[in-house]
Parts: sequence; C-alpha cells; structure tokens
Amino acid sequence: MATQTSPVPGGPVWLDGSGAARRPSPIHAPEPSPWSRVASTVALLTVFISALLTAFAWPAVHSSVHNVPIAVSGPAPAAAHVTAALEQRLPGAFQVTLLPNAAMDQKEVLDRQVYGAIDVSSGTPQVITASAASPAIAQVLQGVGNALEPSPGGVPTVRDIAALPVHDPRGAGLAAGFLPLVIGGTLTAVLLTNRVRRTDRRIAGAFGFAAAGGLAMTAILQFWLGSLTGDYWANAGVVALSVASTSMTLLGLESVLGVAGLGLGAIVMVLIGNPLAGTASAPEMLPGWSGALGQLLPPGAAGTLLRSTAFFDGHGAARPVAVLFAWLALGAVLSASGLHARRRTPGADPAAPVTTTATA
Repeated sequence: MATQTSPVPGGPVWLDGSGAARRPSPIHAPEPSPWSRVASTVALLTVFISALLTAFAWPAVHSSVHNVPIAVSGPAPAAAHVTAALEQRLPGAFQVTLLPNAAMDQKEVLDRQVYGAIDVSSGTPQVITASAASPAIAQVLQGVGNALEPSPGGVPTVRDIAALPVHDPRGAGLAAGFLPLVIGGTLTAVLLTNRVRRTDRRIAGAFGFAAAGGLAMTAILQFWLGSLTGDYWANAGVVALSVASTSMTLLGLESVLGVAGLGLGAIVMVLIGNPLAGTASAPEMLPGWSGALGQLLPPGAAGTLLRSTAFFDGHGAARPVAVLFAWLALGAVLSASGLHARRRTPGADPAAPVTTTATA
C-alpha cells in the first residue's frame, strides 16, 4: 500500500510497497484550441444558417402566381374576353385552356389537369375552384372572379368542387406534415447507419419504419387532425413510399460516400427538396424553375401524390409515383454498388462505408 510522506518542495512524495519514493505525475490542463479553429467554426455556422434561411425564405418571399393552368369555357367571344381580362389583370399568371362547356371544366379540375376554371357559357360567369389542390390558388381565382365585370345575368359566383376537409379548411395539417415526413426519412438513414450493421438489415429497417411510420403519420393526419380524406390505406402507402424513397437514397449515398453521403442527402432532401415542394401553396407559385425542380425531388412528388390520393381519387398520380420509385431505385442501386465495392476490397468490412475501414 502506498503512503504519503511529509510535504517536500515540489509536492507530495508517495512511498510504494517496496519503500521507493514516487512523485505523482503532474496533471496538465488541456491545451486551448487555436483561435483559428474558433474563427473557422463561427464562419462555418454563419454559412450554414445563411443557407438554411435562404432555402426556406427565398421561395416564400418570391412566391407568386405564374403559368398556373386553368380552363375557360363558353362562347368564343366571351371566353376570349375573359382570357384577355385575366392577362391584363395578372400578366403571365395563367395558362388558359379553352373548353366548350362547364362539364368539361369540372372534369379537367377533378382530373388535376387544371387548378380551376371560369365558365361563361350561361352568361353569368362562374368560377370553379379546387381548394384541395391548392388553397392559395383557389383564393386567387376567387379574387379574379370577384373582379370580373358583372354580366346582365348577374354577378360572378364561386364554386369549390374539391374542398378541403371541414376539420382543416386551410390545409394547415397537410402543409405542416411534410417537414416531419422528410426529417423522418433522413433520421431513419442516420440511425440505421450508426446502429445497424450489414446493408441488408439497414434496408429492412428502412422499409420497416416506412411501413410503420406511414401508418402512424397517416392515422394522425386523417383520423385525429382531419386533414386528409379518401382511402386511408392509399394515403398511408403514399407516406410510406415517401419515407422509403428518402431513407433509401440516403442509405445508398452513405454506402458509396460514407458520412459525406449522409450530409449530401440531407442537403438535397431538407434544404432543397422541402422548401421547393410547394405543399403550402403550389409548385406554380414558386419562383422561376424552382417549382419544377421541387416536383422532381421526393418531398414535392410526395406532396402532389398525397393530394391526388386524398382528394382526387388518384387522378394525376402517375408522374409523382414515377419520381418516388426512381429515387427508391437509385438508393437501392447505390447501396448495391457500395456493398459490391466493399466485398471486392480485401479485408474490408461489408458493413462499413467504402471510404473508411471503421464499422458503422
């Protein structure tokens, strides 16, 4: 047993079991980080928060109606008069399709070919909207209808033929639900990468959460909040497909690029895909080309698809379904490529990223 001797200059001296004097090793305080590291961290955080603010604020600030597809039906002179009035009042706001009668107007709206229509076939203008497709555009069309010159037959009327549920008439639940949906897919990939070994088990975990999370999130939106209508199982399938396409893409990127792949995937899905999804307004209301780009990413495609299954009996679902399955396939191909590359590397762990030798 070691005993402490009387204090001597330089600190206490301990005697070990053999009687030899031993001075304890001094405890050194850790060296402070260089100021250059502090400055670089501050700069990195500033760039990140600026990019985050730009990604979410830029589309919202510059949101406006442009090239929104609508229909106008009625006699050619009256339809031409309405079309000219729309262009004069809101230049470039609408892409007008001329139709012969109101019945075709409604079919085009319900088939998601147009966002709304103006019928002048009976003399009294009637504005047909679909707030379930976009509350913002429906409000714009209602304002346009109110601004039309009254005809001898009476003032314009507005009719919503695809309304949002009575429990969520503004569509707030649907618009707010997509950020958690995107984050859920991203966290799935991050957690599985850090907690689960082997690519096949990570993929099984991703699909397992997509199914369970899809059922749970859809139940909350549809049965509790009342933000969705339509077939529950179809809606849950859309949510599950959205989560799976996001998580599988990130797992594939991680399999090929390592941790950098997770970061790249998070940027694409959260900082680009979510702000450009147009779920709170409409893709046509986002500035420039951003709305079209957003529809090619999982968040935008999922938003369009869920509106189709929930409110329009699946009409207009073909393109977003193709987009989501394309991202799902991309993730599977990347995962297979990363696994194949690791198997060809002597001594490599099949569960580790291709850029490192450490297991994840």
